[in-house]
Amino acid sequence: METTMYDTLLQLPLFQGLRKEDFTHIIEKVKFNFRNCENNEIIVKQGDTCNQLIFLLEGEIISQTNDKAHNFQLSETVHSPFLIEPYSLFGMYTCYNATYLAKGKTSLLTIEKAYLLRNLNNFDIFRLNFYNILSNRAQTVQWKLWNAHSGSLKEKLANFFVFRCIRNNGEKKLHIGMEDLSKLIGETRINVSKVLNDLREKDVIQLKRKEIYIPEMKDFLEALQ
Repeated sequence: METTMYDTLLQLPLFQGLRKEDFTHIIEKVKFNFRNCENNEIIVKQGDTCNQLIFLLEGEIISQTNDKAHNFQLSETVHSPFLIEPYSLFGMYTCYNATYLAKGKTSLLTIEKAYLLRNLNNFDIFRLNFYNILSNRAQTVQWKLWNAHSGSLKEKLANFFVFRCIRNNGEKKLHIGMEDLSKLIGETRINVSKVLNDLREKDVIQLKRKEIYIPEMKDFLEALQ
Protein backbone atom coordinates (compact mmCIF):
# COMPACT_ATOMS: atom_id res chain seq x y z
CA MET A 1 0.00 0.00 0.00
CA GLU A 2 2.78 2.44 0.96
CA THR A 3 4.71 1.74 -2.25
CA THR A 4 1.56 2.23 -4.36
CA MET A 5 0.81 5.57 -2.69
CA TYR A 6 4.43 6.63 -3.09
CA ASP A 7 4.37 5.86 -6.83
CA THR A 8 1.08 7.71 -7.18
CA LEU A 9 2.32 10.82 -5.39
CA LEU A 10 5.46 10.90 -7.53
CA GLN A 11 3.24 11.50 -10.57
CA LEU A 12 2.11 14.80 -9.06
CA PRO A 13 4.28 17.92 -9.53
CA LEU A 14 4.38 18.81 -5.84
CA PHE A 15 5.91 15.46 -4.84
CA GLN A 16 8.36 14.87 -7.68
CA GLY A 17 11.85 14.24 -6.34
CA LEU A 18 10.58 13.19 -2.92
CA ARG A 19 12.71 10.54 -1.18
CA LYS A 20 11.10 7.41 0.25
CA GLU A 21 12.28 8.24 3.75
CA ASP A 22 10.64 11.67 3.49
CA PHE A 23 7.49 10.02 2.19
CA THR A 24 7.40 7.75 5.25
CA HIS A 25 7.54 10.79 7.55
CA ILE A 26 4.80 12.50 5.56
CA ILE A 27 2.27 9.68 5.75
CA GLU A 28 2.84 9.52 9.53
CA LYS A 29 2.00 13.21 10.02
CA VAL A 30 -0.20 14.30 7.12
CA LYS A 31 -3.81 13.23 6.74
CA PHE A 32 -4.56 12.12 3.17
CA ASN A 33 -8.24 12.17 2.27
CA PHE A 34 -9.27 10.01 -0.69
CA ARG A 35 -12.52 10.64 -2.53
CA ASN A 36 -14.25 8.97 -5.47
CA CYS A 37 -16.66 11.02 -7.57
CA GLU A 38 -19.37 9.96 -10.01
CA ASN A 39 -20.12 11.57 -13.37
CA ASN A 40 -21.16 15.26 -13.13
CA GLU A 41 -20.56 15.34 -9.37
CA ILE A 42 -19.38 18.80 -8.29
CA ILE A 43 -15.92 18.77 -6.69
CA VAL A 44 -15.76 22.49 -5.86
CA LYS A 45 -17.68 25.52 -7.10
CA GLN A 46 -16.38 28.77 -8.53
CA GLY A 47 -16.17 31.24 -5.64
CA ASP A 48 -15.79 28.56 -2.93
CA THR A 49 -12.99 29.16 -0.42
CA CYS A 50 -9.81 27.28 -1.33
CA ASN A 51 -8.54 25.70 1.90
CA GLN A 52 -7.07 22.45 0.60
CA LEU A 53 -4.95 20.93 -2.14
CA ILE A 54 -7.02 18.71 -4.45
CA PHE A 55 -5.19 16.20 -6.64
CA LEU A 56 -6.87 14.42 -9.53
CA LEU A 57 -5.35 10.93 -9.35
CA GLU A 58 -7.42 9.07 -11.92
CA GLY A 59 -10.00 10.02 -14.52
CA GLU A 60 -11.05 13.36 -15.98
CA ILE A 61 -12.66 16.52 -14.68
CA ILE A 62 -14.37 19.48 -16.33
CA SER A 63 -13.25 23.00 -15.45
CA GLN A 64 -16.14 25.42 -15.93
CA THR A 65 -15.54 29.18 -15.66
CA ASN A 66 -18.34 31.75 -15.78
CA ASP A 67 -17.39 35.32 -16.66
CA LYS A 68 -20.52 37.35 -15.90
CA ALA A 69 -18.81 40.65 -16.72
CA HIS A 70 -18.14 39.59 -20.32
CA ASN A 71 -21.09 37.23 -20.70
CA PHE A 72 -19.40 33.92 -21.49
CA GLN A 73 -18.73 30.46 -20.06
CA LEU A 74 -15.65 28.39 -20.85
CA SER A 75 -15.47 24.65 -20.18
CA GLU A 76 -12.55 22.30 -20.69
CA THR A 77 -11.72 18.69 -19.96
CA VAL A 78 -8.59 18.01 -17.89
CA HIS A 79 -6.93 14.60 -17.53
CA SER A 80 -5.11 13.14 -14.52
CA PRO A 81 -2.69 13.70 -12.93
CA PHE A 82 -3.71 17.27 -12.14
CA LEU A 83 -3.59 19.67 -9.19
CA ILE A 84 -6.60 22.00 -8.89
CA GLU A 85 -5.65 25.67 -8.48
CA PRO A 86 -2.77 25.52 -5.97
CA TYR A 87 -2.29 29.27 -6.56
CA SER A 88 -5.72 29.96 -5.00
CA LEU A 89 -4.59 28.63 -1.63
CA PHE A 90 -2.86 31.90 -0.68
CA GLY A 91 -3.17 35.60 -1.46
CA MET A 92 -5.89 38.23 -1.18
CA TYR A 93 -8.50 36.18 -3.06
CA THR A 94 -8.42 32.61 -1.77
CA CYS A 95 -11.36 31.34 -3.80
CA TYR A 96 -11.60 28.97 -6.75
CA ASN A 97 -11.72 30.64 -10.17
CA ALA A 98 -13.77 27.84 -11.71
CA THR A 99 -16.23 25.08 -10.93
CA TYR A 100 -14.81 21.56 -11.24
CA LEU A 101 -17.00 18.55 -12.03
CA ALA A 102 -16.20 14.87 -12.43
CA LYS A 103 -16.36 13.53 -15.98
CA GLY A 104 -17.12 9.88 -15.46
CA LYS A 105 -15.66 8.17 -12.41
CA THR A 106 -12.71 10.01 -10.87
CA SER A 107 -10.39 9.55 -7.90
CA LEU A 108 -9.19 12.50 -5.83
CA LEU A 109 -6.71 13.08 -3.04
CA THR A 110 -7.10 16.11 -0.78
CA ILE A 111 -4.74 17.62 1.80
CA GLU A 112 -5.93 20.36 4.14
CA LYS A 113 -4.09 23.69 4.16
CA ALA A 114 -3.22 23.27 7.83
CA TYR A 115 -1.26 20.07 7.14
CA LEU A 116 0.57 21.76 4.28
CA LEU A 117 1.72 24.62 6.50
CA ARG A 118 2.50 22.51 9.55
CA ASN A 119 4.13 19.45 7.96
CA LEU A 120 4.64 19.41 4.19
CA ASN A 121 6.24 22.84 4.16
CA ASN A 122 9.13 21.40 6.22
CA PHE A 123 10.35 19.33 3.26
CA ASP A 124 12.68 21.25 0.93
CA ILE A 125 11.67 19.42 -2.26
CA PHE A 126 7.97 19.98 -1.62
CA ARG A 127 8.51 23.64 -0.82
CA LEU A 128 10.66 24.13 -3.95
CA ASN A 129 8.08 22.40 -6.15
CA PHE A 130 5.31 24.58 -4.74
CA TYR A 131 7.33 27.77 -5.27
CA ASN A 132 8.05 26.71 -8.87
CA ILE A 133 4.35 26.15 -9.55
CA LEU A 134 3.44 29.59 -8.18
CA SER A 135 6.33 31.29 -10.02
CA ASN A 136 5.45 29.62 -13.32
CA ARG A 137 1.86 30.75 -12.89
CA ALA A 138 2.91 34.36 -12.20
CA GLN A 139 5.31 34.42 -15.17
CA THR A 140 2.69 32.99 -17.51
CA VAL A 141 0.11 35.55 -16.43
CA GLN A 142 2.61 38.37 -16.97
CA TRP A 143 3.36 37.10 -20.47
CA LYS A 144 -0.35 36.89 -21.24
CA LEU A 145 -0.95 40.49 -20.18
CA TRP A 146 1.66 41.75 -22.65
CA ASN A 147 0.32 39.66 -25.55
CA ALA A 148 -3.44 39.70 -24.98
CA HIS A 149 -4.47 41.80 -28.01
CA SER A 150 -1.49 41.60 -30.33
CA GLY A 151 -1.26 40.03 -33.77
CA SER A 152 -3.70 39.13 -36.52
CA LEU A 153 -7.33 38.12 -36.07
CA LYS A 154 -6.34 34.43 -36.01
CA GLU A 155 -3.66 35.11 -33.40
CA LYS A 156 -6.15 37.03 -31.26
CA LEU A 157 -8.64 34.20 -31.51
CA ALA A 158 -5.99 31.65 -30.54
CA ASN A 159 -4.85 33.88 -27.66
CA PHE A 160 -8.40 34.17 -26.35
CA PHE A 161 -8.44 30.44 -25.64
CA VAL A 162 -4.76 29.97 -24.74
CA PHE A 163 -4.90 32.77 -22.16
CA ARG A 164 -8.03 31.39 -20.48
CA CYS A 165 -7.53 27.63 -20.63
CA ILE A 166 -5.62 25.49 -18.17
CA ARG A 167 -3.96 23.39 -20.86
CA ASN A 168 -3.42 23.85 -24.59
CA ASN A 169 -4.85 20.47 -25.49
CA GLY A 170 -8.03 18.52 -25.07
CA GLU A 171 -11.69 19.34 -25.36
CA LYS A 172 -12.99 22.93 -24.93
CA LYS A 173 -16.45 24.47 -25.07
CA LEU A 174 -17.15 28.20 -25.15
CA HIS A 175 -20.65 29.60 -24.61
CA ILE A 176 -20.62 33.15 -25.99
CA GLY A 177 -22.44 35.38 -28.45
CA MET A 178 -20.57 36.29 -31.63
CA GLU A 179 -20.91 40.00 -30.87
CA ASP A 180 -19.45 39.55 -27.37
CA LEU A 181 -16.52 37.49 -28.69
CA SER A 182 -15.79 40.09 -31.38
CA LYS A 183 -15.67 42.89 -28.82
CA LEU A 184 -13.41 40.91 -26.49
CA ILE A 185 -10.76 40.37 -29.19
CA GLY A 186 -11.18 43.78 -30.80
CA GLU A 187 -12.38 42.63 -34.23
CA THR A 188 -15.53 42.97 -36.33
CA ARG A 189 -18.29 40.40 -36.04
CA ILE A 190 -18.18 39.69 -39.77
CA ASN A 191 -14.45 38.90 -39.78
CA VAL A 192 -14.65 36.71 -36.68
CA SER A 193 -17.61 34.83 -38.15
CA LYS A 194 -15.70 34.22 -41.38
CA VAL A 195 -12.69 32.72 -39.60
CA LEU A 196 -14.87 30.51 -37.39
CA ASN A 197 -16.83 29.22 -40.37
CA ASP A 198 -13.56 28.42 -42.15
CA LEU A 199 -12.49 26.41 -39.11
CA ARG A 200 -15.82 24.60 -39.12
CA GLU A 201 -15.30 23.65 -42.77
CA LYS A 202 -11.98 22.10 -41.74
CA ASP A 203 -13.77 20.07 -39.01
CA VAL A 204 -11.65 21.75 -36.34
CA ILE A 205 -14.63 23.23 -34.49
CA GLN A 206 -18.39 22.82 -34.27
CA LEU A 207 -20.65 25.85 -34.17
CA LYS A 208 -24.05 26.11 -32.54
CA ARG A 209 -26.07 29.08 -31.38
CA LYS A 210 -23.84 30.95 -28.92
CA GLU A 211 -21.49 27.95 -28.63
CA ILE A 212 -18.07 27.02 -30.01
CA TYR A 213 -17.06 23.41 -29.43
CA ILE A 214 -13.40 22.40 -29.90
CA PRO A 215 -12.85 18.62 -29.86
CA GLU A 216 -9.05 19.02 -29.67
CA MET A 217 -7.32 22.27 -28.80
CA LYS A 218 -4.06 21.30 -30.56
CA ASP A 219 -5.86 20.90 -33.91
CA PHE A 220 -7.61 24.23 -33.38
CA LEU A 221 -4.35 26.09 -32.71
CA GLU A 222 -2.57 24.45 -35.64
CA ALA A 223 -5.39 25.50 -37.98
CA LEU A 224 -4.99 29.11 -36.84
CA GLN A 225 -1.28 29.26 -37.67
